[in-house]
Amino acid sequence: MLQGLLSFELLGLSGNAWFTIAVVLALFAAMIFSKLRTDIIFLAAMSILFVSGVVDAKGAFGGFSSPSVLVIGVLYAVIAGLNHTGVLNWIVKHLMGSPKTLTGAITRVMLPVAFLSSLLTNTTVVALFINIVKIWSKKLGISPSKLLIPLSYASGMGGICTLIGTPPNIIISGLYNDTTGIQLGIFSTTLCGLFCLAVGVLSIIAMQKLLPERKSPLSSVEDDDLTLELRVPSKHNFIGMTLQEIYENNPRGFEKDKNSILAIRRFDNEVEVATPDSIIMGADAIIVSGKADQLQWICNNLHLKNEHLEGVLENAGLVKKYSKKTAISAAIMVTMVLLSAFNILPLLSSCLLAAAAMIIFRCCTSSQAMNSINWEILMVFAGSICLGKALETTGVAQMIANNLLNLCGSNPYISLGVMCVVATFITEFISNTATAAMFCPIAISAATTLGVNPLTFCIALMISVSSSFATPIGSPTHMLVYGPGGYRFTDFVKIGVPMNFIILAANLFITPLIFPFK
Repeated sequence: MLQGLLSFELLGLSGNAWFTIAVVLALFAAMIFSKLRTDIIFLAAMSILFVSGVVDAKGAFGGFSSPSVLVIGVLYAVIAGLNHTGVLNWIVKHLMGSPKTLTGAITRVMLPVAFLSSLLTNTTVVALFINIVKIWSKKLGISPSKLLIPLSYASGMGGICTLIGTPPNIIISGLYNDTTGIQLGIFSTTLCGLFCLAVGVLSIIAMQKLLPERKSPLSSVEDDDLTLELRVPSKHNFIGMTLQEIYENNPRGFEKDKNSILAIRRFDNEVEVATPDSIIMGADAIIVSGKADQLQWICNNLHLKNEHLEGVLENAGLVKKYSKKTAISAAIMVTMVLLSAFNILPLLSSCLLAAAAMIIFRCCTSSQAMNSINWEILMVFAGSICLGKALETTGVAQMIANNLLNLCGSNPYISLGVMCVVATFITEFISNTATAAMFCPIAISAATTLGVNPLTFCIALMISVSSSFATPIGSPTHMLVYGPGGYRFTDFVKIGVPMNFIILAANLFITPLIFPFK
């Protein structure tokens, strides 16, 4: 019946196309204005498009079997092995130093973070570095707020340096492969990414006076303490309790005199300093400090969920010494990259072998590997592919591409610039993966219509959707550092807006140079 209602044509678009546009706009609105989980929003959009007949079962749910989504899921298992064997600890220990100036400190933070983010998920890397930077900055006599924004920015810019560095790269490369039949290599984005990274690091150093000096609500943490952000489940017995009552009922886990609970992140992401009279409400998260064994006890016995800083206990305190497994897991990771880089095996095959090797050589257990997978993110990726397919099959992508060309004329530089500006703006408010999936069909259609290389548009889009610097909600890593840095919303705006334009200019310069239009 619904399919019958959609059998009309308006302004050159079918009813299915207009319905798809409505679903996409509703998805945008839900992600910006509602508090619903992103995976639930995408699942709802996928279901609506399927039930309405806009896409068939394969189009709606085929994303779950997409190689790009499978690669992301398998990589979580590889990262689990690196976490549990202390490889990341070793890298951090040997890459940090004792710089004498803020410029040196910014460089020592950004370069290792960018390197790790090119191989691992940027959320994992930022979670690893937050406590390290806080302690390190105190020893250097520098406010952590001067370094945590560069930390978050570097993770995003490092991610664009390889195909596996950030999920949008994998999504866009998968759509490009589906359209052209050409499979990109793991280092296809490296030259463009390194150029933008170099420009970004130099820009942060040049604009370091715009980095705020804030006092974090978490500043009372001792040097050897760790910090976790723990979500309180909706049915937890903490709901409705004051912090005073929590201290009285759980003396083993929380110590009032030592300010174990430092702050509370409310459901709207506002961080407030904790007081004894603060009341825990549904969807809140408590930011807790303590020794590694104390925090491990809290997670195990009080059933609080460590979602935001996944693996931070292993990274920051529980791995006491290195072993032969450390070298084994590092060798597995390097082998995985080389197999893919030299086209010996497809990316998915090399990732699968690496994940299996991590378990076989006991770098992590099968349970640890499975628990490391972020199913919410995989749902978003699968949903993004569904939306991209709907935009393409209904003709919406081609229509937007044609209108873009009518606006910009036949000049590919102008078309590329407009697409990058719009994509950068959109990704400040919603998932960069969603933005990538929705803009990729448009980018390929625009390039095809202009008769130019679609890879130019795809690479530029990869950089654009990872260049969200101007708002704290533009990236999960920004939200990770927001509380520990004691930031205000405007702190990101002041330095992030110039950064957006600088990286945009770098992108538009280097991408057509490395990947010419013709």
